[in-house]
Amino acid sequence: MIKTVHVSHIGRVRSVNEDSAWIRNLETGYILGIVADGMGGHLAGDTASRLAVETLVHDLGTLEPGLSHASLSAALSDAILHANEVIYRTASGDDKYHNMGTTVVAALLNDAEGVIGHIGDSRAYKIANKQVIQLTEDHTLVNELFKNGQISKEDVSHHPRRNVLTRALGTDAEVKVDLDAVKLEAGEVLLLCSDGLSNLVSNEQMVQVAGNQDLPLEERADRLLQLALLAGGDDNITVALFEVQQEGSVVTETGCES
Repeated sequence: MIKTVHVSHIGRVRSVNEDSAWIRNLETGYILGIVADGMGGHLAGDTASRLAVETLVHDLGTLEPGLSHASLSAALSDAILHANEVIYRTASGDDKYHNMGTTVVAALLNDAEGVIGHIGDSRAYKIANKQVIQLTEDHTLVNELFKNGQISKEDVSHHPRRNVLTRALGTDAEVKVDLDAVKLEAGEVLLLCSDGLSNLVSNEQMVQVAGNQDLPLEERADRLLQLALLAGGDDNITVALFEVQQEGSVVTETGCES
């Protein structure tokens, strides 16, 4: 059984929360979690992230039970591509939404294994055995510069163009979705987040907090959020957690936004 929680906060600087999130145990037996970080100025960013979440929830909410991994991967990819179409069409039809877009990272699980789909720099991490593993690769200019050997790992977090995306949802008519398999064991945690968390909270802090099984999952999510706020909170902050429960645990779903 998997317990889930998500929290989102506007942060200390922004006037609008352009992040959107959704996480549920679906009636069909799957678990779906989504984090999207919108961009595009007044009203546009939060519209883009909301459309991404709404489209994925609509498309994936009625999947047939017991699909294979390949079918789950195809369904998630198709839903993300549909969201791209919806956002791009909306932006093309209204000047106030011109050039709006969003990141997206989504996990679709059948019990404790499934697939992660993502576009942009919102991330998925697996916390297991007191270690954190980043499961997604940022679609950013600085990551391309790093991979090409043009900047060092230390330069990435301080580069003046670190927020420039090379791939986003809804900004172009066509986009490529990255898909990665994921499998969780008992006590392991899957973390989805916007860069408002990952830019300010270290891997060590993620392990210490998200992996602390002495704390309720809701408190772990809130502590991660508070760490980002204490570090400056210069962006919207969104966290979604999945944890595989030991036998006999009570499974709940919670979420809050501020």
